[in-house]
Amino acid sequence: MKIVKQTFLVATLALATISCKNDKETSTEAIVVETETIATENPKTITANPQTASFEIEGMTCQIGCASLIEGKLKKLDGVTEAKVDFETKTATVTYDADKLNQEKLTKTVEGVAGGDLYKVSKVKS
Repeated sequence: MKIVKQTFLVATLALATISCKNDKETSTEAIVVETETIATENPKTITANPQTASFEIEGMTCQIGCASLIEGKLKKLDGVTEAKVDFETKTATVTYDADKLNQEKLTKTVEGVAGGDLYKVSKVKS
């Protein structure tokens, strides 16, 4: 009976050691796959020619309907890496790839929101 218990103990330890080793390999593979997925899902994080523009937006009347809407439109532009519209100060700050966008395109995008009659961009700075 003593030999059976010892054999069982050795087999259990061997199984635990093997399964722990496999868990570590799986975890490493999962991290690599997750990192690759993040890099391919968010290609906007790398820009060849980064620029930042800030400007005032006239015509905003509310945080959710105006500022958030404009911010969302700016973020969707190809080449924009970051966009922030501050309702309190009526300003926008946009970081973008100058090889893909320019200030004129940013201005036209903001002024074109909601049919083009509500918002006016002024005091554009780089």
